[in-house]
Amino acid sequence: MYDVPNSERTVTATDTKIAAKGVQVYYGDTHAIKDVDVQIADKTVTAFIGPSGCGKSTFLRCLNRMNDTIDICRVEGDIHIDGEDIYDKRVDPVQLRAKVGMVFQKPNPFPKSIYDNVAYGPRIHGMARNKAELDDIVESALRRAALWNEAKDRLQAPGTGLSGGQQQRLCIARAVATEPEILLMDEPCSALDPIATAQVEELIDELRQNYAVVIVTHSMQQAARVSQKTAFFHLGNLVEYDDTNKIFTNPTDKRTESYITGRIG
Repeated sequence: MYDVPNSERTVTATDTKIAAKGVQVYYGDTHAIKDVDVQIADKTVTAFIGPSGCGKSTFLRCLNRMNDTIDICRVEGDIHIDGEDIYDKRVDPVQLRAKVGMVFQKPNPFPKSIYDNVAYGPRIHGMARNKAELDDIVESALRRAALWNEAKDRLQAPGTGLSGGQQQRLCIARAVATEPEILLMDEPCSALDPIATAQVEELIDELRQNYAVVIVTHSMQQAARVSQKTAFFHLGNLVEYDDTNKIFTNPTDKRTESYITGRIG
């Protein structure tokens, strides 16, 4: 079992930000997600763990309708954010993704300047009336991503010229620039070295003060370090969902215990 180093792991937030009920996902004839029910709290880091191919990233992509971009993918069931059905036909997926930011496994800055990477979302969503307002948004986002001091003198330099860890923090800045309420992170540290990983983990802990953060991670140590809630997926099923310290020290389901102790994976 893993130690949970932070004694403040128990979640006190009672506000449910995301409520999923009876969610099924199919890729053609393949039943990838099976009847998932989960409630995700606001201002909390929730980790999705489980073996490769267990459905954790597929379920994460349901939360901002990224699966809509896959022709053979079909999503059934209900997912509500703040009580609103995000799969309602009246919901614009582009607007939804402004509210639900996403950071991917590999840093993927646009081939633009650092400034334009962060300004991109606010520009297309009409969030700034003038250059001064846009400057403020860019600075604020870079500060929240702990990148301002490293980037402020090179804002016109290409984002692709940053180190891997800096690029991932730039992608986080890009995600928070549109003032989202939820941040989804799909293995955000898997391409990073240990020092950059530690910086991003520290940042995740700070971001939860303002966002509901959902992170998919293959690292159980990372889940134990950064999250307050953990969901264990196996073969498309949500096996167990509880406070992180309970999942890692006293899981209810034998499959969870087997995964955490390394007997399945």
